[in-house]
Amino acid sequence: MVTLLNKYLDKNGYSNQKELFEDLFLSHPNYPSLFAITDSLNVLSIENIALKVPKEQLSDLPENFLAVYNNDITLVTKTTSIVVETEGKKKQKLNFDEFLSGWNEIIIAIEPNANPVLKKHKTNVKNLFYTLPFLGLIAVSATYNTYTFSSTSLLISSCIGLILSIFIVQEKLGIKNEMISKFCNLNPNASCDTVIKSKKSEINQWIGLSDLPFLFFSISTISILWQPKLSSIIGFLSLLAIPAIAYSIWLQKIELKKWCVLCLAVSFIIVFQSVTFGFENSSLLIVSNINLVPFFYSTIFITSIWFTIKPILENKITLEKQVNQLNRFKRNFNFFQFLSKNIEEFDDFEKLNGITFGNKNATTQITLILSPSCGHCHKAFEDAYELIQNYSEKTHLTILFNINPDNEDNTYKIVAENLLALNEQNPQKAKEAIIDWHINRLDLISWKRKWSVEAPHLLVNKELQNQYYWCLKNEFNYTPVKIINDNLFPDEYEINELKYFINDFHEEMEIEKSLKVV
Repeated sequence: MVTLLNKYLDKNGYSNQKELFEDLFLSHPNYPSLFAITDSLNVLSIENIALKVPKEQLSDLPENFLAVYNNDITLVTKTTSIVVETEGKKKQKLNFDEFLSGWNEIIIAIEPNANPVLKKHKTNVKNLFYTLPFLGLIAVSATYNTYTFSSTSLLISSCIGLILSIFIVQEKLGIKNEMISKFCNLNPNASCDTVIKSKKSEINQWIGLSDLPFLFFSISTISILWQPKLSSIIGFLSLLAIPAIAYSIWLQKIELKKWCVLCLAVSFIIVFQSVTFGFENSSLLIVSNINLVPFFYSTIFITSIWFTIKPILENKITLEKQVNQLNRFKRNFNFFQFLSKNIEEFDDFEKLNGITFGNKNATTQITLILSPSCGHCHKAFEDAYELIQNYSEKTHLTILFNINPDNEDNTYKIVAENLLALNEQNPQKAKEAIIDWHINRLDLISWKRKWSVEAPHLLVNKELQNQYYWCLKNEFNYTPVKIINDNLFPDEYEINELKYFINDFHEEMEIEKSLKVV
């Protein structure tokens, strides 16, 4: 579904938001519901609407929208006809009546980006990292070896088979590829995923049918590059593999009743290599006269590498899924509230004056109590400031200080005093000064030179004292102290995770207002 939703974001000019959306959506506690989609869009401040539309108003809907069609979330493109695209399935072109018969009238639509981000076609560095050395290896082999028509054909077909087998392994591991998904779903009877992930395609707990093409074509490619004469061995092994191909086709046709297009393509390549071997070698004498040492070395090398890497890949993908599942639990607003603690001595808190950012009327009120000498405070402020930058209308940040005004030995006390003095004179300069300290990390001498003020006013000392005593009263003998909407921020969360709950705080505030009216 993520691929489909990212495509919808692309169509509406939000290409730069796809990575953030994917993170929000996959870790949403209600994944993969419609609410998870709309809530993730809300967090990104993408205007959206989910509603039930009468069927007679279909013509009034935008050209692109998400809809529930035949119980699937689909991407709908509406022109003179309707094109319905479902994750992992072939596009369907329907007339209006056909679409209306399967549509349950529910849609999700987003406001197109007024300043769309153009999709950048960047060179995939990762692909180049693998491709260039491989091309270099082919060039070296071509320089020092002599290739016949047969060996060239088998080398090219092995390279194609290797690429297809990599796609098969990706499907097995659950790594989605949009291009391959389309290729694998050319018709309703095709499903690479069903065949490749079937338990009947497993040979034992260590190896399955999806491993065999990768091992075979990897070994074939390396062997031929090493010694082109080994193409005869590869052709002979392809001939021996015909029964396995027959079993694969039987499994797809009879047992699973689904065709794996990738598997069929690999089968075709193996048959092609068998035929090439048959035409080029009328006897097996040429096979018996070949030095097999490079082939055995290639087999041992590729097999040992693959069975070392494979469990690492499987564990990595499993861990990523588990992290998403745990994040869904962690993103539950009720759980977040449960971990938030009440502040015992809250009197006079509203009288404390600090440096403020964002919308003072926002439903998410963050207070950070910092110390200029605290290294952890740098990260807390930086995360909070980034949150304010991204959600300035929905959040408000207040910075207070927990520093003893009577401790003259504290060389960093001057930072808090100057910041509060600047805040009285010019709040904007106070904001710039605190950014210089916590984000730009100016050293003390440079910072004092840039943000020097006259001797702090008595009111500034009084304010610093009030903030310090309030912390003493609540036994806050540490920094940073994080407060969210008058409660202590849970230690189990980071400030940057607050973005997941901004809409929840807004809804909670709206409910409280409605209850007061009643």
